Amino acid sequence: MKDQSRQRVLLVTGGCGFIGSCFVRQAVSKGDRVVVLDSLTYAGHRENLEGITGPGSFELVVGDIRQGPLVADLLKNNEVDAVIHFAAESHVDRSIDSPSAFIETNIQGTFSLLNASLSYWNDSQKQQKNKKRDFRFVHISTDEVFGSLGPEGKFSETTPLAPNSPYSASKAAGDFLVRAWHHTYGLPTVTTNCSNNYGPRQFPEKLIPHMIQCALDGRPLPVYGDGGNVRDWIHVEDHCTGVRLALEKGVPGSVYCLGGNAEKNNLDVVKTICRILDRLRPHPAGKLYESGLVFVADRLGHDRRYAIDDRKAQKELSFFRRYAFEDGLAQTVQWYLDHPHWSSAVLKGKDL
Repeated sequence: MKDQSRQRVLLVTGGCGFIGSCFVRQAVSKGDRVVVLDSLTYAGHRENLEGITGPGSFELVVGDIRQGPLVADLLKNNEVDAVIHFAAESHVDRSIDSPSAFIETNIQGTFSLLNASLSYWNDSQKQQKNKKRDFRFVHISTDEVFGSLGPEGKFSETTPLAPNSPYSASKAAGDFLVRAWHHTYGLPTVTTNCSNNYGPRQFPEKLIPHMIQCALDGRPLPVYGDGGNVRDWIHVEDHCTGVRLALEKGVPGSVYCLGGNAEKNNLDVVKTICRILDRLRPHPAGKLYESGLVFVADRLGHDRRYAIDDRKAQKELSFFRRYAFEDGLAQTVQWYLDHPHWSSAVLKGKDL
């Protein structure tokens, strides 16, 4: 068994991003020592780690997951107990316009990280047998790798992968690599596939923060197609709770789906944001924010519906959700209203 007196050490890739930084906050609050590896691309920001406190600690290392020697040194020098792999290019529109970055990060980066982890895991077995048993590689993926659903049914761990965008194809490739490194080499991996995240500190290119920012700036609120595309929404805190449970209870080689049990179409989400803003920050011109809604040409290859069946995670991991969507969305809108300096800092020099 692992020495319980020793502080758990986690290497978190992409820990300056939206979801990764939330996980770092949770881990530090639980007493873990976290090594954050982030290349600080447009969606990764030091500001996301500000104000983190707790019995644990963290340090930020600026670097690329494709730098094998750097990753190897971080694993060895910190005696890492687990790799939590959040680092990814994740915006579908960007993947359509420029897919190369997605191939490099989501495929080549995952490959490099797996190789470094495998070498470290094998070396650890030779030096300390319990390290081999306790080490975990947790790969964070998405429900988009499963493709698009019709009006009925939900994705589960047995759903065949059928990605439809360069982004989801690159994530599916990463999922397959993780699976292969477990089945071929025995690396103790766990993969999670989550639904759409929302919450504080999400970069304003994604639907919810983008609509909040557009509304506050007095810009039109652009909705793709007819607004009928359906997503299952999970609060980032709930998602990260699921990732932590997968780390602690997940069976090596297993996949766990994590959902929010909150299917909403995009138009309804935008209208709900408008109603919340009407209440919390009335429009300076006295009109309703919903009056800014405009429908724009649909995204290429836009999947119609996603939904997650996460009963396996509930049963095997004791996964649970704290946030109902409406409450979580209101909290999220309030956070952006209360933190305009964060939005200004992360959007400086960006054209969205």
